[in-house]
Amino acid sequence: MFNIPNILTLIRLGLIPVFIMLFYMPSDMSNFYAAIVFVIAALTDLLDGYLARRMKLTTKFGAFLDPVADKIIVCTALVLIVEHYSLYRDVLYPHLGKFITIPAMIIIAREITVSALREWMAELGKRANVAVSWIGKWKTTIQLIAISGLIWRYNEVMIYAGVVALIIATVLTIWSMMIYLKAGWVYMKEEK
Repeated sequence: MFNIPNILTLIRLGLIPVFIMLFYMPSDMSNFYAAIVFVIAALTDLLDGYLARRMKLTTKFGAFLDPVADKIIVCTALVLIVEHYSLYRDVLYPHLGKFITIPAMIIIAREITVSALREWMAELGKRANVAVSWIGKWKTTIQLIAISGLIWRYNEVMIYAGVVALIIATVLTIWSMMIYLKAGWVYMKEEK
């Protein structure tokens, strides 16, 4: 149960309180450090999946915990940046927060929907029909880049680039969700 991939997943969960603490610290460098912790957590996700497959260390515990840890850290980060940017007043566009809040709501709703779909499909023995696609991987990559930039918020260019990346990730989020729902729809229409 406690192999290297699972330990990395537990570390990712342990980084969440550190990330939150750094996000709220009233220091000039706290944004940068919070972004670094978020990126480290994202990299542990890549590494634990790679090691689990490469070293054949997949476990039921890891299969459960890994996606949970991913969703918790992403949703936590989204909630924190929504809170921050709801108070943020940009000179160029004072309502910038709306372009973060709406994508964040869509991303969180998608994560809940797809998680429920995967659980339901697993009960039917059809879990492989909603496996992660290349669109989902691109969505995750762009989403993590967007969130990292919005956490760090080094300058206005980074903030606007983060917003654009978040909007692109949201489009991919909707696209991937539609693919997963289409795969599940076949089984939803069936009679018992």
